[in-house]
Formats: sequence, structure tokens, C-alpha cells
Amino acid sequence: MKLTPKATLLAAGLLAATSLTACAGGTASAGSSAGDQPKLTFIQGVAGDEFYVSMQCGIDAAAKAAGATINTQGPAKFDPTLQKPIVDSVVAAQPDAILIAPTDVAAMQAPLKAAAAAGIKVILVDTTVQDPSFAASAIASDNKGGGLEAFKAIKNLSPNGGKVLVISTDPGVSTADARVAGFEEGAKADSAFQYLGVQYSHNDPAEAARLVSAALTKDPDIVGVFAANTFAAEGTATGIRQAGKQNQVKIVGFDAGPAQVKQLKEGIVQALIAQEPASIGTQGVDQALKAIKGEPTEKEIQTGFKQITTDNISGDGAEYVYKSSC
Repeated sequence: MKLTPKATLLAAGLLAATSLTACAGGTASAGSSAGDQPKLTFIQGVAGDEFYVSMQCGIDAAAKAAGATINTQGPAKFDPTLQKPIVDSVVAAQPDAILIAPTDVAAMQAPLKAAAAAGIKVILVDTTVQDPSFAASAIASDNKGGGLEAFKAIKNLSPNGGKVLVISTDPGVSTADARVAGFEEGAKADSAFQYLGVQYSHNDPAEAARLVSAALTKDPDIVGVFAANTFAAEGTATGIRQAGKQNQVKIVGFDAGPAQVKQLKEGIVQALIAQEPASIGTQGVDQALKAIKGEPTEKEIQTGFKQITTDNISGDGAEYVYKSSC
């Protein structure tokens, strides 16, 4: 999952309108006269974020190829209090399947279990819930592996070791928690590094900057920070600049939207761990259609990741950059 809502969409309490035009060639809405076409709804973690836009590109293409309709909605922030009303409204409309990136492992458990109990096939894409047994399939990146890859990137950038820190979003977001666990595992297994733990920025760049500034005041010899999502990376970079530590502290960020790639090219971050959101979306549609037909589904599917640096961003790394539109 990418846990990085666009700043322009951070209007509290607003819900994004149904979006079928974010990707060229999007299929008709679930409310249209579609005959026997399977009706799918995609509920994003947050509307407008490039990770979910890229996932929608995969979903739209796969749905169109299968002759299914797709209705895409998403909250204005990565927030279960905003996502739950969307789920409730969608369940009332009775689509054949819901593809959803839950915004909290606990808060979204009951609403999605209720959707499955109502006969709607539920496909978890990117994030998950505490007990996903009701879902026909759960498809996500290898987030723990991505967190470990982030540690390896910092190790390559700081081969002599030193103190390292993680800035994440909020506890209870399954993907971010897994990334932190992977990084922590790598750092604790290497005696050259001292792991300072994880701090939570609540998806607020200003809070991330404050946390990093305070950490550098306490431990001025920090050599690396793993920023587990985009806002964490943005705030981390600000805090490091304010401390005048750009040449000392290396930043590895998660996800690879246009803004993150710009930061990479400008030297603000030194490496990015990119996911494969379009693949998650494509496979989500495939599993949804199988579930609707009563065919066997894969309960868990794991997709890969790619470390992007300035060395490969103009080569094979370019294909992993997320899309702002399809």
C-alpha cells in the first residue's frame, strides 16, 4: 500500500466522488445498465494517490478485458472513519465484488466481514485486516521484504554502520507495520548498526520533520532514516535539511510516485523501494471474477518490489514509477 494521501485532497470529512476517468479507457459505472456483466467496486485507501491510481490502471484494464463494470471510490484521507461510510454505501448497492485497501486492520474488520456476509465477494488489495478469512483473496506486496530491502539500501549507503531510525505513519496499518518489521529485523541482525526504533508521523510531513529534528538533537550521529511512506520521507528530508545533516544522513523511502522520483533525482532521498500496484490490481480483478463464478481462488498472493536509485532510474527502474493517470 502506499500510505501517502495527496496534500490537495486532505480536506477533512470529504469523500472523493466516484472516479471512472482517472485512467483512460475506464469501464462503465456499476450503476449503469450492464446486463449480466459482473459489477465490481474498487475502494481505494485514499483517492488520488499515485499508488492507487496505478492500481486502478491495472483494475480498469483487467475489468474492461473481462467485460466487467468497475466503480471506483476512495476517501480523501487514509482514515477508517472516512472509508467505512463508503463501504456501507457500496454494500447497500450490492455489487458482485469489492476490491478494497482497508485503512485499518481493526476498524475495517467488521464492515468488510458484513459485506462478505451479504453475499459480496471481498478482495483485499494492498492492506488487510486482523482476520481476513472472510475474503476470497488477499493480494499485497512483500512489505516485510521491502522493509528489509530498505535496510540493505541504508547499509550500502553507510557501510561503516551507525544509528538508524524509522519514521512511519500510524500503528495498525498492516503494510507499514510489515515494512517496519522487515527493517527492524535487518538492523538488529547487524551489529554494526544501532536501531533507534520507530516513530509515527500520522501522515503529517510537519510531524515527521519535528520527530527527525528531535531525534537528531538527541542522537546527532544518526546515519540513516527509513521513511515508510511518502509523507514520512517528505518530512524526514525537511528535518534533515533543517539540521544541516544532508551529507551525513541517508534517506530510503517507500513507494515511487513522481514526487518521490523527483526527490531521488534531486538527491533528497538516496533510494526508493517501489511496489507493483498495477499487478496487484490486475490480479485482484482476476480473483474477484473467479470468486463470482464460484471457481477456486488463491487466498494469498504476494507481489514483488524494486529498489530504485539514481543508477537505475533511467533504466529498468523507470518501469516501476507510479502513474498520476493512465
